[in-house]
Amino acid sequence: MKIVAVTACPTGIAHTYMAAEALERAANTLGIKLKVETQGAMGLENTLSARDIAQADWVLIASDRPVEQQERFIGCRLKQVNLEPVLLNALAVLKALQHDATA
Repeated sequence: MKIVAVTACPTGIAHTYMAAEALERAANTLGIKLKVETQGAMGLENTLSARDIAQADWVLIASDRPVEQQERFIGCRLKQVNLEPVLLNALAVLKALQHDATA
């Protein structure tokens, strides 16, 4: 399974990057291929390419604010969550996507 994700918080500092790290750890545990774009105070980092998005089984947006360039994800399997569930239990968030992919 391959997931691309975007993380963003209102101030674009700590929670943006904490969520990205939590998702990366959880993906490693589950054997999921993951690429995370952060939309933080430094702007867009690790930007998702059109190819990344097209090859993904899921697009996960973990954000407490609107993300930039969301139109890139039209037509994709998209799941939007607030940052809190990712920060509290990223493993459960990714497991839910795995389950939804097989349902």
